[in-house]
Order: sequence, then structure tokens, then C-alpha cells
Amino acid sequence: MVNQQATANPYNFLYCPRCGSALRISMLENVPRLQCEGCLFVFYQNPVPAVGAVVLHDGQLLLVRRKYEPRVGYWSLPAGFVEYSETVKEALVREVKEETNLDIEVGELFDVYSSSDDSRHSIVLIVYWANVTGGELKAGDDALEVAHFPLDGPMPEIAFYSHVKAISRLQREFMA
Repeated sequence: MVNQQATANPYNFLYCPRCGSALRISMLENVPRLQCEGCLFVFYQNPVPAVGAVVLHDGQLLLVRRKYEPRVGYWSLPAGFVEYSETVKEALVREVKEETNLDIEVGELFDVYSSSDDSRHSIVLIVYWANVTGGELKAGDDALEVAHFPLDGPMPEIAFYSHVKAISRLQREFMA
């Protein structure tokens, strides 16, 4: 049996962001959802969009060692959340620059992954191929370290399952 409270209200919101009245769980569209008791606003709990880059150099994959929680010290693709005011590709260029100091050109879509193993949000990770166009590789202020790892060798501990899936696919295709 699915816990309706956990599904409809994973962050335990109590009040409507529009009018301040209490929120309740209502069955809407056959799904438990938060709804305001006062103005009937439906407070949807949607996944947050994030972007990641596959950056290769001589058969090696660029990874970032995380400086902040969740999963500090683990490695990930250069990635981050899309800001409200930017496109997905603008977000990817910004995130790669912030984490690695590299300038990139965003290439073709690599894949899209759904993930719920980040303690902050349920996420839709959109991964693109990216080519370096400038900059000097160095860890940004939100990274402990940046490094390249051979695709035909072992990877370090990866922070999120969606990144593990992307890297596994990349390794399978690289080895084929």
C-alpha cells in the first residue's frame, strides 16, 4: 500500500502558498495531491529539472567530486539544477563553468533519467554531450576536485543513480 502522505506531501507542507489556508490531501485525477482548504489551489509536487554533461577527452570522462551535501566527496557528472530564468542548455553551460572552469558547446542529447535518490528533490536529469571550447580545468567553488577517468577502467564512487546509469551506458557504448 502506498503511503499517501509521503506521495502527496513529501516535505510536509502545511499551508497554501497562495492564500495561507491549510493544505489537505485530496484524491484528484486518481492521485493523492495537496489541495488548499480555502481557495482550492492544487499544490503539485513535480520533479525538478537538472542538467548534466558528458565531456570526453582522449577516452576519459570528466567527473566532479562533490563539495556539498548530499553525498559530499562522491563523484558526479558536471551537473546542476536549471534556474527558473534560463534554458536547459544555458543551465548546462553555467553549471559546467561553475564546477570545472571550462567553457563548453552543448552537443546532442545523450539521455534523460528520472531519479528519486537525491534527498532534496525528485529529479529529471537531462544529459547532453558537450565539447570543451576554452577555459582551464580546475575545481570550482562547489567542487572538491575535477578529474578525468578512463572509460575502460573503474569509476570512483558516483553520487547519484541517474549518473551511474548514464556512465554505465557510456561505458557499454565505448566498449562496443
